[in-house]
Amino acid sequence: MDEMEEELKCPVCGSFFREPIILPCSHNICLACARNILVQTPDAESPQSSRASGSGVSDYDYLDLDKMSLYSEADSGYGSYGGFVSAPTTPCQKSPNGVRVFPPTVPPPAHAQHHLLPHTGILPPVPRNSCLTCPQCHRSLTLDDRGLRGFPKNRVLEGVVDRYQQSKAAALKCQLCEKSPREATVMCEQCDVFYCDPCRLRCHPPRGPLAKHRLVPPAQGRISRRASPRKISTCTEHELENLSMYCVQCKTPVCYQCLEDGKHSTHEVKALGAMWKLHKGQLSQALNVLSDRATEAKEFLVQLRNMVQHIQENGVEFEACLVAQCDALIEALNRRKAQLLSRVTKEHEHKLSVVRDQISHCTVKLRQTTGLMEYCLEVIKENDPSGFLQISDALIRRVHMTENQWGKGSLTPRMTSDFDLTLDSGPLLQTIHQLDFVQMKVPAPPMLQLEECCTQTNSATLSWKQPPLSTIAVEGYILELDDGTGGQFREVYVGTEMICTVDGLHFNSTYKSRVKAFNSSGVGQYSKTLVMQTSEIAWFTFDPASAHPDIILSNDNLTVTCNSYDDRVVMGNTGFSRGVHYWEMTIDRYDNHPDPAIGIARADVMKDVMLGKDDKAWSMYVDNNRSWFMHNNSHTNRTDGGISKGATVGVLLDFSRGILLFLINDEQQGPVAFNTLEGTYYPAISLNRNVQVTLHSGLPIPDFYTLGESEAASSVC
Repeated sequence: MDEMEEELKCPVCGSFFREPIILPCSHNICLACARNILVQTPDAESPQSSRASGSGVSDYDYLDLDKMSLYSEADSGYGSYGGFVSAPTTPCQKSPNGVRVFPPTVPPPAHAQHHLLPHTGILPPVPRNSCLTCPQCHRSLTLDDRGLRGFPKNRVLEGVVDRYQQSKAAALKCQLCEKSPREATVMCEQCDVFYCDPCRLRCHPPRGPLAKHRLVPPAQGRISRRASPRKISTCTEHELENLSMYCVQCKTPVCYQCLEDGKHSTHEVKALGAMWKLHKGQLSQALNVLSDRATEAKEFLVQLRNMVQHIQENGVEFEACLVAQCDALIEALNRRKAQLLSRVTKEHEHKLSVVRDQISHCTVKLRQTTGLMEYCLEVIKENDPSGFLQISDALIRRVHMTENQWGKGSLTPRMTSDFDLTLDSGPLLQTIHQLDFVQMKVPAPPMLQLEECCTQTNSATLSWKQPPLSTIAVEGYILELDDGTGGQFREVYVGTEMICTVDGLHFNSTYKSRVKAFNSSGVGQYSKTLVMQTSEIAWFTFDPASAHPDIILSNDNLTVTCNSYDDRVVMGNTGFSRGVHYWEMTIDRYDNHPDPAIGIARADVMKDVMLGKDDKAWSMYVDNNRSWFMHNNSHTNRTDGGISKGATVGVLLDFSRGILLFLINDEQQGPVAFNTLEGTYYPAISLNRNVQVTLHSGLPIPDFYTLGESEAASSVC
């Protein structure tokens, strides 16, 4: 009951309600608090004149005047409280429970500063033209001559407050102890008084009339007190009359005097007890629904609290994983750093070795060159011509040879001092800057939207979405269907769309479908399997896309003719590969005895020759006297009986037996035309300009064939 405590506190004083009254806006307020927040309007002006003059009232408040017209004799049922007016613009204050209240703009008169008149215990009269503003919805109203007495008292709320305060009491006290009340030991149900043992013996002796009173324990007495009926409420307008009826239109209890005065004479009224039970039942039903919502909210709170714990645990685990991954990256970078430093050290040592070798070699050569030069200078100093000439040629050759050795790049360093190594750290830095969290989980199973999934003839449309709370990235979806006979699933769509229509399914078949999502991390789980039923009967029309250009279609592609004297082919827009199918074509026009050919064909049949001329069609061509079956330009089974205007040609295709047969005017024409038929076939016809036919699809199988007694069926067997 602690949660209910806020409902039992006044929005002005913040304490438990004391003598609560009901405002026309259905909010409650203490009677004394209502007295304290009254605002007195000038006597010289009524609310209407104030509205006209604009003094003391804002335009905005009067714009809301009509919206807040809860008070009127026609719609409120509370009687004449006066019209709603706007509260003067005054600084607002807050009550102890945080609700804004509007204090009076000027100090109230001296007699209004006291809650009760001295020595009387009653409220003083309310000044004329007083205005009261609801502290919760801030709607304002002007009181009439009755003042605050015009508001009905909320006895139910007062009783709830009393019971709540009693339930909060630590121990029930004796109500007759004068100084220090002792703990009560019994309660008299008739006297409705709690007694301690001394007071019971003194004031409630078990003799005389008191001997018939029933004494119960205090706790039981508390319960009986809560359940005891309260005094009957009296009418606010007629204080001596009890409230006994309920005005349905005004939604308020009334007395017989109210009905006689005419204020509610034309309104629908009902017995107060009956409406009391009715509204109690409505409130109980509403509470049951609200209780279910509260139960769901509690379960949801438990779920959220569990989520908090899981989030904390997952956060710690994820942080540890992140630190480990970053430490691994740093370790890998340190290892790479050591490898690069090793390469730099090797390059450094190599350069030093080459330069030192060149220095050593150059030093030796320079020493030899210097020695040769000094030797030649000494030879030049000799004065013996013959001796000089004996060695001069050899010395000259040696000098030239030595000079040539110095001139072949020997004075160019074999190694530069610069290191030709540049660390390419740009991509790595860019990668580090782009380092971010990527989706490492596969997507959650999609949810099929059943309200958008449907079948139409032999097509199925499926729609799905990701779970509302899923944040995992999805790159695409895979839709799978079985073969309609409970076989293995096969992929029929892969892409990013979340709606797909699958055409070309078998009629009268039950398909199972499912979908799954995928991303770079892998493929998620399948959704729940959806079972769909295609149409039992094959409805189709002629297909303009497959028709020869000379073909003319009308009547929503059900009627066909041609503007050429040559035979031209048009097919149906639906292919068959399973089941038993029957359709008819009515001859609307038949001139000059042409030979229309009716039958079935593959999708790639020739369109500019008679149906059956190639190996892609199986047909019966017919004139006014006879018919033939034709496939791959082979004519077989000539049969008497032709067509005329108004005739009907039927086609029966049975995949269970792999046969095709024809009917003219509901009679089978010849034997079974073709057998061992497998694959996908489209209804087809070839005709010229002398013929016009109308297609009738979705027809039931003829009775003679369903009974299995036809000559065609027996010949096949």
